[in-house]
Amino acid sequence: MSLKSFKTLSIVVPVYNEEKTIEKLVEKVMAVPLTLEKEIVIVDDCSTDGTFSILTKLQEGQPAVKVFRNEKNKGKGFSVRRGIQEAAGEIIIIQDADLEYEPGEYPKLLKPILEDNADVVFGSRFMSSEARRVLYFWHSVINRILTLCSNMVTDLNLSDMETCYKMFRADIIKQIRLTEKRFGFDPEVTFKLSRVKGVRFYEVGISYHGRTYAEGKKIKWKDGIRGEGESGTSGNFFT
Repeated sequence: MSLKSFKTLSIVVPVYNEEKTIEKLVEKVMAVPLTLEKEIVIVDDCSTDGTFSILTKLQEGQPAVKVFRNEKNKGKGFSVRRGIQEAAGEIIIIQDADLEYEPGEYPKLLKPILEDNADVVFGSRFMSSEARRVLYFWHSVINRILTLCSNMVTDLNLSDMETCYKMFRADIIKQIRLTEKRFGFDPEVTFKLSRVKGVRFYEVGISYHGRTYAEGKKIKWKDGIRGEGESGTSGNFFT
């Protein structure tokens, strides 16, 4: 792919009950100065609060914002997969709606791809000199264990496999058959990309502004173990 063909960055946002943050998130994404056009692909996983109503209004008059809704709650992994399928950009990044990750760091993640050094870029919360909110010990322990297990299987030396910020060239990620619907998405996509011949991985350090459970954080450290278990026992991608 010629570098000149990189015209649009698609930001895939899986959403479930994020009425408090989704509008601010879209504002922050739209405000990021880029040389590429931006497309925001939001997949609402059948939210039960006012999220979808807010999204419907946000979409009005903003052609860059595309909103899709699952007919029932199917999981974050399913929503990310749908967003990737619906994305039209030549480069795709996954963005959570909860404001834990800073959209202003897109240029940092884009640089290795635009300079033709990488095809996949992960934003690492653990190799960064940027600000990182201090929160849950067991989250970080489980994350490092899962990353180690992933590295042993993929022969990569990632420091943060579970990061939300995963950026891909669209022509590569769209050729991958992904099946995980929930928390198994991260190890699955990492493993399957590692098996594509010639794919170049990069990591860049990013900031991280984690939420507490009182502030709306949904995933618990046990979910990480459950996600890895779902993936490892599914038999779908460790072959």
